[in-house]
Amino acid sequence: MMNLLQDTQLKRNEVRRYITYAILSVVLIIVNLTVLDFVAIGNITPDLLLILCVWISIQEGQFIGVFAAFIIGLTLDIVSIDVIGTNALTKILVAFVAGFFYREGEAFKTIGSYKFLLIVFGTAVLHNLLYNFFYLKVSDASFVTFFMKYGIATALYTTVLGIFPMLSKIPRKGY
Repeated sequence: MMNLLQDTQLKRNEVRRYITYAILSVVLIIVNLTVLDFVAIGNITPDLLLILCVWISIQEGQFIGVFAAFIIGLTLDIVSIDVIGTNALTKILVAFVAGFFYREGEAFKTIGSYKFLLIVFGTAVLHNLLYNFFYLKVSDASFVTFFMKYGIATALYTTVLGIFPMLSKIPRKGY
């Protein structure tokens, strides 16, 4: 009887986490489409959904992270004026790579350390490399110039905002 109650409680907590991820995804998509243009620096905006995909992959594992990233990316593709599938593909890549850093029971240690920022930066560079590949026109600019502006600069901006979720998981001493 006690095991049944514990299993039921674990399932409820799992469902609550997934609902929280879904709500957070919707909120971040709305923020992405409406507010981020106001914090743009030279036409460069951070990718808050990338941070969420990394978080989910480190917290829940690679499979759930990839599934969530696909839903998040496809939803963003549908509600924004973008080529269908580009955000889904790039977010899947982010979640897949970030999922390699999943360690059961170690998520708070990873998220609450500098490792989280390194993972966000590395996956953001990969994301931007693939995403911008679809939009680079040969006549616009050289690949290096384009990638430095929209690849590295965006990855740095995203990583800076990745500090906030990292700080929320730093272990606190009980004073």
